[in-house]
Amino acid sequence: MNIVVLVKQVPDTAAERTLSEADHTLDRGDTDPVLDEINERAAEEALRLKETAGAHVTVVSMGPDSALEAIRKVLAMGADRAIHVCDNRLHGADVVTTAKVLAAAVRTVEEVDLVLAGDATTDGRASAVPAVVADLLALPQVTHVRKLEVGAGRVSAERETGNGETTLDAPLPALVSVTEKINEPRYPSFKGIMAAKKKPVETVGLDDLFPDADNAAFLVTRTRVLEAVPRPPRATGTRITDDGSAGRQLAAYLISQKLI
Repeated sequence: MNIVVLVKQVPDTAAERTLSEADHTLDRGDTDPVLDEINERAAEEALRLKETAGAHVTVVSMGPDSALEAIRKVLAMGADRAIHVCDNRLHGADVVTTAKVLAAAVRTVEEVDLVLAGDATTDGRASAVPAVVADLLALPQVTHVRKLEVGAGRVSAERETGNGETTLDAPLPALVSVTEKINEPRYPSFKGIMAAKKKPVETVGLDDLFPDADNAAFLVTRTRVLEAVPRPPRATGTRITDDGSAGRQLAAYLISQKLI
């Protein structure tokens, strides 16, 4: 079984985020980059299938040179090889472009049986890239998965959404996106970290993935942010001291705000 896991390096969620003044995209230089946690869980699920089904795991990631750190972490966890899509022209890529590039990278892997991804990254939270990748690759997609089983040429998954729980079944090859409830990712061992340094990482650019494309016509993003302003500070609330008339004061305040 050949598994591809899609991962992304993102700014540390614990740090304050700012936008660049030039194009209002996320300023990634102000925070420490880390492997997105939801991608760790997708990688962990791929590695569990590797252990139980003898799968070969390929990591695919799109990002700048620093993204190699995230790739190496997944290799240290136990993945076998990686494809790093690195091209300055992809700065600020939107969901559609990102999906097109990732799908093109997945196509370079022979006989893919399963593509695994997180359901949403913490920097964009569009929660759309896996679905678009599946559509471009003409694969059945099973999204928001919290429990996964693979066998007999099919995938069976428990899916959880705001509307309830569902069990889905699809033939392989397929694409599955997972939630934070799928598993607890392992920590890379020292042996795994040392072994990761020797595992192959293929670096490719747009010209490698789209050799026949007209570079001038390659649309990186379909939207442009014209202005961005800081979020205003939270206003101080109205405090009511209960001196026996708190109920009347509260009702008067709600009426003044046209809430009742």
